Amino acid sequence: MDVPKGFLASLWSFVAFLPFFFLLLVLGIIKAAVIGPVVTSIVLVGNSAVVIGMWPAHFIWTYYCVLKTAKLGLVLKIFSLVALPFPLLLSPALSVLGSLLVGIGYGFFAPLIATFEAAGEQVVDKLYHCFADGCVDTVKGACTLVVDFTDFCFHSYFSYMDDLIENLGAGENPMDIKLTKLPSCLLVSLIGTLVDVPMISIVALCKSPYMLIKGWQRLFHDLIGREGPFLETVCVPFAGLAILLWPLAVIGAVITAFLCSFLLGFYGGIVVHQEDSFRMGIAYIVSVISIFDEYTNDLLYLREGSCFPRPKYRKSNADRELLENKEEVEKKKAQNGKVLSSSNTAKLATQRSTLKETIQQLKPIQIWDWLFMSCEINGRILFGEGLITVEDIEECIVKGKCKKLSIRLPSWCILQCLLQSVKSDTYGLRISDEVELTNFNWPRDKVFDWILGPLLIIKEQVRKLQLKENEEACLRKLILIGKNEKPEDWDEVGFPSDDHVRRAQLQAILRRLQGIVANMSRIPSFRRRFNSLIKSLYLEAIKTGAFGSQIGESSSSSSSWKKRNKHMMKSNSLDV
Repeated sequence: MDVPKGFLASLWSFVAFLPFFFLLLVLGIIKAAVIGPVVTSIVLVGNSAVVIGMWPAHFIWTYYCVLKTAKLGLVLKIFSLVALPFPLLLSPALSVLGSLLVGIGYGFFAPLIATFEAAGEQVVDKLYHCFADGCVDTVKGACTLVVDFTDFCFHSYFSYMDDLIENLGAGENPMDIKLTKLPSCLLVSLIGTLVDVPMISIVALCKSPYMLIKGWQRLFHDLIGREGPFLETVCVPFAGLAILLWPLAVIGAVITAFLCSFLLGFYGGIVVHQEDSFRMGIAYIVSVISIFDEYTNDLLYLREGSCFPRPKYRKSNADRELLENKEEVEKKKAQNGKVLSSSNTAKLATQRSTLKETIQQLKPIQIWDWLFMSCEINGRILFGEGLITVEDIEECIVKGKCKKLSIRLPSWCILQCLLQSVKSDTYGLRISDEVELTNFNWPRDKVFDWILGPLLIIKEQVRKLQLKENEEACLRKLILIGKNEKPEDWDEVGFPSDDHVRRAQLQAILRRLQGIVANMSRIPSFRRRFNSLIKSLYLEAIKTGAFGSQIGESSSSSSSWKKRNKHMMKSNSLDV
């Protein structure tokens, strides 16, 4: 589209935009006022019922796991048992308060933003969608929030606790603290909380006016000049919305700094234990204020460094070396970026041409959608080949035991992605023919950093092993049905290589991959989406007759098949 040039053209564009924006804003606020209380009630009542109902089980099981675990030493275990009542008794109140805030925020902003999105260039019937969008979808989204929160309380929480009571690995020592260090650790944590909380809060408050003015200046400049992210017409309403909501973002940043300051102050006790020095803990209390000040300066593009003192709080030079190597790391990233071919660079530039496409590209849900779509497509193929059996699907749908399938099937899909990425010699992970996921364009989300970072490392490990075709085929089979604990586990599965070192390396890669997927399966939306995927796979198998053929091969009786079919068809009320 043509961008207005000159002061008069820019001013006219801004003035003409105002009535359009205020009409959308008023409509969005009316929808939010109607939908918001309904959504808040659903989220608050649903989550509160789950939290209060599950609290006795969580309380008892947490204490049981802490008592039974071998990963904690005696002193740390006693300290944990004494300290546990405080967070456990506080958790229901915090959960109810969090549910209330989430319900209010989601119930208000979802209809408001949906109203602005309905005015986009690609929407056909704008008038209808401006009134309809964000109403029913927001209520359904509230129900989904409750379902995901329920899955977390019923499944993910107990999965985390189960990890705690697992046996120690070879060469692994239990975590413990020395009783003689405990008084100094507690004292430094108390001093750190009393000093760092007010100081960090003061630094955040002092810089909040600059953050507010600087943000407004940038947003108004891009809006009036139609530059930066507001180049496209569809993004202009969001510019006005961002200007109005920017003070809330500043307030949220200050509140976040205040809450994080408690953790930063408490961490001083950990520094004392790690460094075995009371003086180092006091030095950390002073130094963390300087670190926070420097971080905010970098975030707001202010002068480098900090006016606060920064004493050394580590006996090693790890923290100083990290700061000194910061520029070197950035240079290496820039050099790695140049490794991309000109065609890939042009493709990325095209994909980032508009704000809307950029937002879609960086949404974590995009990668999440790819994973489950890949699981559905490959699940059908693997079921047809017999690598996924009737018993696997029955356990998941009828008995609710999806642990085996929910780990192995996504692991198979990610392994396939890794192998294809190695073959195509890409810089990142090729998740489709048109999209390559790298550390330059993946979502800037800590959870995805923990997942995607190790996957890139695993890809490089696979590349160095230079797998043959028959080895790749065997790996795809073994990650679904094989044991990967020790090299001897592959003696009778026909793995092409007899090299025990090579086998151990590949088994370690498969275990690491399954461990990553196990952590992914604890994300609340994972269970809901995987259950829908399995039901979709089941229905597809019924239509094609593949389910019946496997049942016949396993010599199941027709009566049991009819009962099972009737039961599963009733359970298909969930959307697939």
